[in-house]
Amino acid sequence: MIGQDNIFKSHMDSNSVFKGDRDILRPSYIPEQLPHRGDQIQDLASIMVTALRGNRPSNVLIFGKTGTGKTAVVRFLEREVNRLKRENLESAELDDEFEDYDIDKVEYVYVNCEVVDTHYGVMKNIGNKFVEEWSDQIPFTGWPMEKVYESLREKIDEESRVVVIILDELDKLVTKSGDSVLYHLSKINSELDQSKVSLIGISNNLKFTEFLDPRVKSRLGEEKMIFPPYDAEQLKDILADRAGKAFEPEILGSDVISLCAALAAQEHGDARRALDLLRVSAEIAERERDESVTTDHVYRAKNKIEQDCVREAVNTLPTHSKLVLYSILLMDDNGSDKLTTGEVYSAYNELTKRSGMDPLTQRRITDLISELDMLGLINARVKSFGRRGRTKQIQSSVPKHEIIDLIESDESIESVKSLNIGGNRVKQTKLI
Repeated sequence: MIGQDNIFKSHMDSNSVFKGDRDILRPSYIPEQLPHRGDQIQDLASIMVTALRGNRPSNVLIFGKTGTGKTAVVRFLEREVNRLKRENLESAELDDEFEDYDIDKVEYVYVNCEVVDTHYGVMKNIGNKFVEEWSDQIPFTGWPMEKVYESLREKIDEESRVVVIILDELDKLVTKSGDSVLYHLSKINSELDQSKVSLIGISNNLKFTEFLDPRVKSRLGEEKMIFPPYDAEQLKDILADRAGKAFEPEILGSDVISLCAALAAQEHGDARRALDLLRVSAEIAERERDESVTTDHVYRAKNKIEQDCVREAVNTLPTHSKLVLYSILLMDDNGSDKLTTGEVYSAYNELTKRSGMDPLTQRRITDLISELDMLGLINARVKSFGRRGRTKQIQSSVPKHEIIDLIESDESIESVKSLNIGGNRVKQTKLI
């Protein structure tokens, strides 16, 4: 029995607006059908069917903005291959149309390079996919890179098979750690006796290949696919398909799906954004014990998601980028409007000095300011002073006090909390 004073009691008494699994409205959910991605599914299937014949498919690079269905299409095909393998095991005889195929010998390995963004981590995850005994796995850390690669190669080559390695958010790995992993994986077939390896790289950034070694770029980009953004009508179809599984018909207001689709279409046709808007709108309605989801819930969900995105962007910044943003916010909070790069660097330099960190060069700080501007955390605009040259004028574009508190909660910059910065220099510094 749950006691009357249990903290969850009052919330458990309310009815859920969801009729089933709310994860249906998450981007990670792969439905039975992918609306408006039939052409991309067929194009990729025509490349990957080679694996079912026991041969190595071409390496594929897939580009497209966030929320255009890149990962969903790749994982959809992975699921279809696994379904064929399962049906083959359960059936006494393979269907005639598949009897000449080596379906059981196809293995998929998925790595999200935004989560696993080091050479060691990527190779460890791939190698351990083929290990059942924990004692035989590549350890979390400690091995030389060449030993990790050699172990990965041996484990893949233990039997005859085609291994399809999916590297999602590939640009994040290359930006942080370079292309060493891609160099090894793109030439691994020349070192295998039994197995074959094919790579599928997924990226939001069309230009990341400019940073690749020419040999890697050539091997990796044997085939290229570009996914276009969804328009508002296509997003409505996607949302309607998911909503039919997640809600009873009377739960959603008449304009809810259209509004979620329109708001997401304004941001380059992002299906993830549309799904998040619909899910969070429903969760807000549920918490407030409303019987239906309305457009008011959608607008409130939009504000909540935007705030969460800012917090996530700040949380994932490197330490020195946080210090630069912290300097700008504190100076802005003290009335210093339209800061110059020199003023920001002086404040940043003082922060690092008082905290015992080694400061970066002003040129590097200028680059970090540009990166913060690209993330939308600040506004940095170049202003010309004629013969006196040009400079950037910098302003914050996030809730100052909320983000200051967030940065101060970071243990890596504990020593610079509660600093009072204003004007052109640090006025007062109080170290904690």
